[in-house]
Amino acid sequence: MQPADRVPLQRSLPRASYTGEAEFGREREAVLLRGWFCIGRAEGLQAAGDYLTADVAGESVLVVRQAGGGLAGFYNLCRHRGSRLVPPAGPAAEAGRTGCFAASIRCPYHAWTYGLDGGLRAAPFLPDLRKYRRQLSLHPVEVADWAGFVFVRLEPAAGSLADALGEIPARIAAYPLAELRTGHRIVYQVAANWKVILENYNECYHCGPVHPELCDLVPAFRRGGGDLDWDAGIQHRPGAYTFTLTGTTSRRPFPGLSPAERERHKGELVLPNLMISLAADHVAAFTVWPQSAAQTTVVCDFLFHPAELALAGFDPSDAVQFWDLVNTQDWAICELVQDGMRSRRFTAGYLAPMEQPSSDIGAHVAALLPPTSL
Repeated sequence: MQPADRVPLQRSLPRASYTGEAEFGREREAVLLRGWFCIGRAEGLQAAGDYLTADVAGESVLVVRQAGGGLAGFYNLCRHRGSRLVPPAGPAAEAGRTGCFAASIRCPYHAWTYGLDGGLRAAPFLPDLRKYRRQLSLHPVEVADWAGFVFVRLEPAAGSLADALGEIPARIAAYPLAELRTGHRIVYQVAANWKVILENYNECYHCGPVHPELCDLVPAFRRGGGDLDWDAGIQHRPGAYTFTLTGTTSRRPFPGLSPAERERHKGELVLPNLMISLAADHVAAFTVWPQSAAQTTVVCDFLFHPAELALAGFDPSDAVQFWDLVNTQDWAICELVQDGMRSRRFTAGYLAPMEQPSSDIGAHVAALLPPTSL
């Protein structure tokens, strides 16, 4: 029998990377909190004072629209006694909680009050604190936005959001992502490591065995994914052009798409937690919220053009039902993988050549982690 290290396939990350809470803690600090983490859409942040809260790997953050139009982000944490400024919804309920501050941020505990810029404005009955307002500002987080998505970075790290996005904006520039609005949302609780979910999204080697309906719609997926050209988009079966059970829809395609983009499907992964699947008439945007080594919340937002949403007969169910079917199949197989990885016989997996995009995820994580004896 050939030794395992002689098998001519690339190895995955080791078992502990998927199952160990200590390793999840290392990833939280080095990857999730230092990466540009997508917390949702900016559509609820239109006016000054509009805010969005989100739970990023156990840290609650608050993003606020400023009077000048920009976004500012803070830890959702009063500087006085540590109370939450806004009760966090948490990803288990939804991706975040939206609302609007009238003109300031007021702590519900002792009424310490902060400006929308995070500066301390008032601390009742403590006039001597006025000289310390700067030192008592809210703890900031970095905020950036792209294509209607809001990203935060909780710990300092090199590189801008543009660096993290790389060539993605150019590849999907024709899609009017910033204009789109959410027409439906599904929240899933998945008993699998967050990297298992991303790795599954980033390959189609599994599509034949796992997704018969998807392969009926996109026959090329049956071939294991080795010859797919995602940059050009993936062709549907004849007569089909979108991700619904029929492959068609009454919704019009997005304006500005090329003839190929009107007929093909594209997908992008923005590490560490945003997956975007683009059809001619809708976009399925997945934000992945790691909860622990073996538990992940996935929020799937269905984005549509405002002109379609405004129609009296708007009905997203054709896309929602198809995606829910495919998603449920994905989460079930991810949970089988996660359960199998708990076996004492599992040390690491193998990656076939057509799974090369999945290996990029492991490489990204490994490059950011400090050395260990794993």
